[in-house]
Amino acid sequence: MTSSHLPPNGSPLLDTPLHLAVALDGAGWHPAAWRESRARPDELTGARYWADLVRTAESGLLDLVTIEDALALQPTVPDGPDDRLDRVRGRLDAVLIASRVAPLTRHIGLIPTATTTHTEPFHVSKAIATLDHVSLGRAGLRAQVSRPVENAHFGRRELGEVSLADPGTPAARAFVAEHFGEAEDFLEVVRRLWDSWEDDAEIRDAATGRFIDRDKLHTVDFQGRWFSVRGPSIVPRPPQGQPPVAVLAHESLPYRLGARQADVVFVTPRDVEQARAIVAEIRAEQSAAGRERDTVHVFADLVVLLADTAEAAQERLARLDERAGAPIASDALVFAGTAAELADTLLAWQRAGLTGYRLRPAVLPDDLDAVVGRLVPELQRRGAFRTAYGEETLRSRLGLPHPANRYATPAG
Repeated sequence: MTSSHLPPNGSPLLDTPLHLAVALDGAGWHPAAWRESRARPDELTGARYWADLVRTAESGLLDLVTIEDALALQPTVPDGPDDRLDRVRGRLDAVLIASRVAPLTRHIGLIPTATTTHTEPFHVSKAIATLDHVSLGRAGLRAQVSRPVENAHFGRRELGEVSLADPGTPAARAFVAEHFGEAEDFLEVVRRLWDSWEDDAEIRDAATGRFIDRDKLHTVDFQGRWFSVRGPSIVPRPPQGQPPVAVLAHESLPYRLGARQADVVFVTPRDVEQARAIVAEIRAEQSAAGRERDTVHVFADLVVLLADTAEAAQERLARLDERAGAPIASDALVFAGTAAELADTLLAWQRAGLTGYRLRPAVLPDDLDAVVGRLVPELQRRGAFRTAYGEETLRSRLGLPHPANRYATPAG
């Protein structure tokens, strides 16, 4: 954005609020992050490390954090694993991290990653519902399809030779189609289970001895190719009714999944024109799915590395790349610059129809601190970001209404 796009007071006078999320993964998204002076590689499996990161994000009034997870060690190649010994390997369970952090925070949304390929939707549904209860309405779910390398850890599927190194091969395309189809059913089951208890199913009347109203618990009776789930859930309906569901999408099939089942779609454009094209495709899929009246956020992912000057940021990036032995490779744009330059980019791209951003700090805690201490004040100065939290749930902060329960009979 240039100054000519701004009104005299420097505020872009945006019609909609800018939403900001950060994606937390290990010591940061640069492979050499764990070797930086302020990194805490010996604490990556400690609760205090994750609590500190999330509380820092909350101090910056961010909408939410996501926590990465997978069912295989972190790879540097699409088909991993690899034999690299100079990278962070191993992680904690994302849902359990979020549950540990929930009582230590008050406002920020907590969206752990859960895979849809080898887990059961019943288990994930009750875990996220539990997180929503203990966080008082701040839970969400990032649904993620597994990579082929994860299959061997479970032994339930025979896929043959499938490589994602060349996503254009028939085998790779068939893999993607099948697994994203499964993910769509998975999310449908999860959402039905969240509705299997009506909001007022719990009576808890000690005088009459009635704890629940059995007529307000419902079977979901889902029958599909991958799942046959009867229900009801064992966890009462989450405070948000439906915790927000997010997916990361890079092409048409994942865009379609996001348009049909998600509340937030994370995408990875490289410039404003690509962002505009992606948003248009998701909106078209949303309309085709009959969800044109629903709010579906599209957040752009960026790896961010910040410094006081653009030159200093480039020098940081060059030093990290040299230490890693190669330039960082990412599905998302790698931004190295100042907070003001990043604010310019975010506000310019927002005009492509994006409703928010998920920033991936290159180094933790350094770049998270910079997001909170430099970027947020810069956006606030421009009138583009909140200056306080309200007493809202994650859904309401994202502008999502409390959803009706599909099984409840409307009051006559």
